Amino acid sequence: MIDIKTIAIFSLGLGACCCLVLSIDVLRHPQRMGVMNIVWPVTALYAGPLGLLAYYTIGRRPASRTIPFWQSVLKGSLHCGGGCTLGDLAAEVFLLFVPVTIAGSALLGGWTVDFAFAFAIGILFQYYAIRPMKQMSLSKAIIAALKADALSLSFWQIGMYGWMAICFFVIFRHPLKASDPVFWFMMQLAMLVGLCTAFPVNWWLLKKGIKEAM
Repeated sequence: MIDIKTIAIFSLGLGACCCLVLSIDVLRHPQRMGVMNIVWPVTALYAGPLGLLAYYTIGRRPASRTIPFWQSVLKGSLHCGGGCTLGDLAAEVFLLFVPVTIAGSALLGGWTVDFAFAFAIGILFQYYAIRPMKQMSLSKAIIAALKADALSLSFWQIGMYGWMAICFFVIFRHPLKASDPVFWFMMQLAMLVGLCTAFPVNWWLLKKGIKEAM
């Protein structure tokens, strides 16, 4: 019987291969919006073949052609998730060298650092999406980025934390270490859950005109 660690290593390797494929492709076919050149490979890193499917369905579509509303929502959600994913990756590497505890809890400390990194990089991603489109000043672009993506980023992280809490307290019944490939496999799944929780929020933000279609 195949154990969970073998599955984890396979999933992580598949994600890395898909990430490499999209990294090469966006170099050959740059996205109209520069930040998406980072978002698509990062998406493949956790979503694997699903990331490839999304990219070749809507990422490579000519800019002159419109896409269905749900695909615009998906693209906006993936953009949000790209920042969250990079933030969480950076935070976990940081925590390997600088452990953080809050109220004596390493888990609470780690999740706080994760959220801070993910939120900051997510807003940075939104800033680089908004400022070129609207030619805003620095301060106005930052405020617009916060308005457009703060809620979406928060719900992505809520989904991610929810899944990791299930992993820690229900499935494995102990926290996983970032040095364990199973941890990163669970993080891949957590990002997909985060996408599911952020999707309806992005739908609402786009419908209300708070966030613009990408």
